[in-house]
Amino acid sequence: MNELEEARLGIASVDKEIAALFESRMAYVAKVLDYKKGNGLPILDERQEERVIANNIGNIEDPSVREYYVLLLRDIMKISKAFQERLMNGMRIAYCGVPGAFAHIAAGKAFPSAALIPYQDFESAYYACWDGDADIAVLPIENSFAGDVGGVMDLCFSGNLYINLMLELDVSQNLLGVPGAVSAGIKTVVSHPQALAQCAKFIMDRGFESQEFANTAMAAQYVSETADKSIGAIASRETAELYGLDILEPNINSQIGNTTRFAVFSRALNKTSLPGSGGEHFILVFTVRNEAGALAKILNIIGSHGFNMSSLHSRPVAGPLWNHYFFAELEGSVESENGQDLLRQLKTVCDRLKMVGAYNSLSL
Repeated sequence: MNELEEARLGIASVDKEIAALFESRMAYVAKVLDYKKGNGLPILDERQEERVIANNIGNIEDPSVREYYVLLLRDIMKISKAFQERLMNGMRIAYCGVPGAFAHIAAGKAFPSAALIPYQDFESAYYACWDGDADIAVLPIENSFAGDVGGVMDLCFSGNLYINLMLELDVSQNLLGVPGAVSAGIKTVVSHPQALAQCAKFIMDRGFESQEFANTAMAAQYVSETADKSIGAIASRETAELYGLDILEPNINSQIGNTTRFAVFSRALNKTSLPGSGGEHFILVFTVRNEAGALAKILNIIGSHGFNMSSLHSRPVAGPLWNHYFFAELEGSVESENGQDLLRQLKTVCDRLKMVGAYNSLSL
């Protein structure tokens, strides 16, 4: 064993001790919150934070390390406050859009006691979870009619969050208008590109012009604010109620049984079985080596381990022209001995391999 390996083993040993101490510290943090709640005290106590730093900095003998220990203490206290806020107020969930968006509806049904925090785009919601501003992020990943949501899949490839649950929401699109508007008077419809695609036949048959919005609920909000009877929004019934719009024509989807899957992202991989109706699944993203038969080798390895691949998507990688990554969903347990052996073998043939998450599905 060389010096590098010895040093890494030493770090691993210390990290294990830190994990146990961190868990113990957070238990005391919860007790502090119980006292504050019982005595009407706020979570933030800046003077106490300064006292913690002043009382502990003397424990560090090496002056070159001391300033970094201060940074560590500040980060620990920031994490402690976030933990207390969750215990105090419940889970914070990031989603893309405004109240009434389908992600808002899905998150509200799955986590009825949580605080739902809107963000303008998928990336902002995703990184709100990564940065700790939210506990989880609920983002659409696939629609049964319009297909996959490429931007969210790209975040799976480039980001560091895990998918621990899939939410399946039946999506019913409706033509909404301001009070007094009628379907025959509508000239333009506004909505998210996915919603417009889901209602393409309806839009074409009526001869409507279409305009894309970042979100269905944002489109409904726009129609409500403009108060223009010639503009309609394509969105949910819940959105109509939120923004005071009338349902001019219900259920205008091109196909019945329109379902959107929402991925529930979190910072940690949950290895325990989650309640749901869809069985165990896991997601891998990978790139293949630039050689003949590279993808076939990967598929053969998956097949030889007996895992059924429920979906496989190819997406371009930012950078070199014509480079792609693959997004694969497999049925079964990745935590089984067979699943772990699959990962070991795939690492030998994939240029890059990443386990995005293991999940069950929950129908809403």
